[in-house]
Amino acid sequence: MIKKILLLVAAIALGGCQTTTLTKEQAFPNMYKEKPSALLVVPAINETTAADAADLYATTIAKPLAEAGYYVLSVPYTQQFLNREGVVDGKQLEGVPLNKYKEMFGADAVLFVTIKNWDTNYYVTGGNVTVAANFDLKSTQTMDTIWEYDGIVVHNTSGNSGNLVADLIATAIATAMVDYVPVADQVNTRIVNTLPVGKYHKRHNVDGKDKNVVAATN
Repeated sequence: MIKKILLLVAAIALGGCQTTTLTKEQAFPNMYKEKPSALLVVPAINETTAADAADLYATTIAKPLAEAGYYVLSVPYTQQFLNREGVVDGKQLEGVPLNKYKEMFGADAVLFVTIKNWDTNYYVTGGNVTVAANFDLKSTQTMDTIWEYDGIVVHNTSGNSGNLVADLIATAIATAMVDYVPVADQVNTRIVNTLPVGKYHKRHNVDGKDKNVVAATN
């Protein structure tokens, strides 16, 4: 079983937490054994109170996966197809045999995304917007998880003029106007950076020694 990995991308201090950096091959050996090339992204599981989080997030995932060297089956088509079958949330897909995705879509692996945070936060002297997600890539051949990663981005919206009242107003306006999609795009890009590249990438099969996978330990 793959050890759960935590991507440290937020500008926050994790007091008392030691980290170990692994190579891609150490962290995800089955990716190099199976070498999936066609990926299917199913609707995200939305664990937040933001009703539109899953739909907005879906607009940002295909590009980084394609840039990583994978053939990504059309995300809008996949969602439309599943919607016609009555599937509107990734939670409904739990328990579906993974080989069905191979039969129906020709996918080598299926990416399940769980949105953990999609929040606006205010505090006395500032505010921020937080987007966090878990990625779980499962093989349609072995049914196993072959890559898994967590990521979080905290976008600071605090005012910094030195005037408390002015900063409170500036923070409220800036936080309310933040577009979540670019923040979600940052999460996607940073997480996918740990994914072993696919066969359409020039570094396919030679990135195994890249040491950029952070494993959280106590």
